Amino acid sequence: MALLTYRGNPRSGGQGVYVRRLSRALADLGHEVEVLSGPPYPELEPGEGVRLTRLPSLDLYRAEAPFRPQRPIRGPIDLLEFGIMCSAGFPEPLTFSLRAWAELRRRRRSVDVVHDNQCLGYGLLGIAASGPPVLATIHHPIQVDRRLELARAPRSRRTSLRRWYGFARMQARVARRLAHVITVSAAARDDIVREMGVRRERITVVPNGVDADLFRPLPDRPRRPGRVVSMAGLDAPIKGLEPLLRAFARLRSRRPAELVVVGRPRPDGPAARLLDELQLNGSVRFLGGLSDRALVELYASAEAAVVPSLYEGFSLPALEAMACGVPLVASRAGGLPEVTGADGETALLVPPDDPDALAAALLTVLSDPGLGRRLGARGRERATRHFSWEAAARATVDVYRAVLTRVPGDGAAC
Repeated sequence: MALLTYRGNPRSGGQGVYVRRLSRALADLGHEVEVLSGPPYPELEPGEGVRLTRLPSLDLYRAEAPFRPQRPIRGPIDLLEFGIMCSAGFPEPLTFSLRAWAELRRRRRSVDVVHDNQCLGYGLLGIAASGPPVLATIHHPIQVDRRLELARAPRSRRTSLRRWYGFARMQARVARRLAHVITVSAAARDDIVREMGVRRERITVVPNGVDADLFRPLPDRPRRPGRVVSMAGLDAPIKGLEPLLRAFARLRSRRPAELVVVGRPRPDGPAARLLDELQLNGSVRFLGGLSDRALVELYASAEAAVVPSLYEGFSLPALEAMACGVPLVASRAGGLPEVTGADGETALLVPPDDPDALAAALLTVLSDPGLGRRLGARGRERATRHFSWEAAARATVDVYRAVLTRVPGDGAAC
């Protein structure tokens, strides 16, 4: 199969982790997997059965040189990519799909199935029209991000944000016409039906997995008193960094604590301004570019982990923290409760965007070591019992087989 991802770097979000882990698990089941990716490219797991095909783009969103083409513009797809960027749109889903279509068209019948990782560009319809069946994983509908960001944006930015999210309409149109859709939780499935108009019977829920041998407790590492770890280090409102910082300020007024956030928000962004407003500089640290091993060691040093998202289709950070045996506090948003389980059993759950409730839950965990140990142990048990990449790969292969045996012409839904 060909696994497509317009951005594959596991350091840039859960979609990169998904490609890395799922491709390896599929290969371990005996399948041949070719990952087609735009930059930043994935770091694939070593071993037989997985190969990477790079589809270079202009890479216009590099941190070191944003909005500047990495190479000379050549051909119509490059021109389209540059032109959409100049009009304040986000071109990568569309232009990557066109490059993938061109690549696969040059070698017909080289793959049995094409599996898209939330690119959902018009080029997928070209692949499906004359090639193998095409399905996609939608982790959650981007329409949710769009609505949350517009609601919090100043009026002066709303026009440019609408242009940026212009690709969302394309994604909904393409999703409705693919052979099938995989998503990661029942909550995400319901939102895809409502936001994107995909028929429910064309969606299969396949939860993500976790490498429980990598993400595990390190009992010999002492926990640092008052340390809280979060993966919410993006300025995107959906990740809940603002309510987390407000909750942490409330927590700090009650007891000593330290917040370590994995990720690097913009130096001139809302998080930096909020740190000054709340006088939190010195008690909050941001760490970027951590390896998996370094992340496990960071979790081992924490007395609590927190996922404050306003919405999640699934949440790999929640699952990885649970697998590490860290007491978890999480928002009751989207698919998060499907990952964490019931409130008070394997995690403490709070309403999204509620700093007071978030602060109270963190205070409860930090003040009750016995509760923390119970939550950590039960979280680890749930993560290892219910979630694995092997199970995700087997369920994904079942979808492939169903799509491949479907009557020709049955794959496109208007």
